[in-house]
Amino acid sequence: MPETSRTPLDRLETPCLLLDEARLRANVARMRAHLDRLGVALRPHLKTAKSLDVARIAMASPEGPATVSTLREAEYFAAGGVRDMIYAVGISPAKLPRVAAIRAGGADLAIILDSTEQAEAVAEHARARGDAVPVLIEVDADGHRSGVAPGDRDTLVAIGRRLTAGGAALRGVLLHAGDSYALSDPAALAAAAEAERVAAVTAAESLRAAGLPCPVVSVGSTPTARFARDLTGITEVRAGVFMLGDLFQAGVGSVAVEDIALSVLATVIGHQRAKGWIVVDAGWMALSRDRGTARQAVDQGYGVVCDAAGRPYPDLIVRDANQEHGILALRPGSGAALPDLSIGAPVRILPNHACATGAQHDRYHVLDGAGRVAAEWPRINGW
Repeated sequence: MPETSRTPLDRLETPCLLLDEARLRANVARMRAHLDRLGVALRPHLKTAKSLDVARIAMASPEGPATVSTLREAEYFAAGGVRDMIYAVGISPAKLPRVAAIRAGGADLAIILDSTEQAEAVAEHARARGDAVPVLIEVDADGHRSGVAPGDRDTLVAIGRRLTAGGAALRGVLLHAGDSYALSDPAALAAAAEAERVAAVTAAESLRAAGLPCPVVSVGSTPTARFARDLTGITEVRAGVFMLGDLFQAGVGSVAVEDIALSVLATVIGHQRAKGWIVVDAGWMALSRDRGTARQAVDQGYGVVCDAAGRPYPDLIVRDANQEHGILALRPGSGAALPDLSIGAPVRILPNHACATGAQHDRYHVLDGAGRVAAEWPRINGW
């Protein structure tokens, strides 16, 4: 974009979503270097980004690999030329025709499942359509959500045999250590990463011992990816929010606040001076209702407030939010001074949860090194 076309922040309509491209690229480079040292591939999860422009920075090539969490994402990225994807949510049989359509367009879209019932439905689909859809068996890393227990050899083998007998392609196992999000101690996070690795390798060895293929051993969450020290036996790591960062991940220790690339630009529209409030035009419709940091050591309200250059004001947070109003106030117990922000002043708000905040917006306003908007990158939502 020519220099004359770069837009200063005070010319943007608010609220809107800002993306610091330099921070994004640095976050990706840092994660890729870490995983390169451990000898595994990065399969970035695009559920946070939901943008082809971001995907092209995060992926190893324009064709992938990538992870998605909705079929809408799979369709969008496939239309943009991404060919190697995993749809990392347990498959519903009713979605198989849509999976087949994406695959028929040239994308190698793999699916996941964790039951013999799902395996039978996929096998029936493979027989009827002649579509050897690739499948990874979801394995439960830590009791967080779903998956086959890593030591349940009988179920793992039964699923694998139903798939291969029906003409589907058993590609491997997939795990997500979701309990790591509740941790913050580096040693505990490293232990969670090792437990995830052991569970994955155990499940893979059970399949191989039964004569079943297991070329892919896929693990991933931003915290375990960040704190893993040994990934022997793992072929790839899936992580996504690390690219953009958020306050929840900063509370876990997976990113630093200064690495957060995403913010919401808002404008001061009023004051309640007796209450110590500054009112802005970004409420929970712009920020999301996510309050995940309330369960952490530092409660960040609905977000941390920064100046137009992205520098946090001391102890200033979004203390409350209505649909279109954000209430800025000092953190309880703070001795800091409330900044003197006039009507019309811009502020940037760092999000609690990048996925939830991003979902409120249809584009990124991409910042250059001088803090001006150099581009707009579209992003998608929906399922």
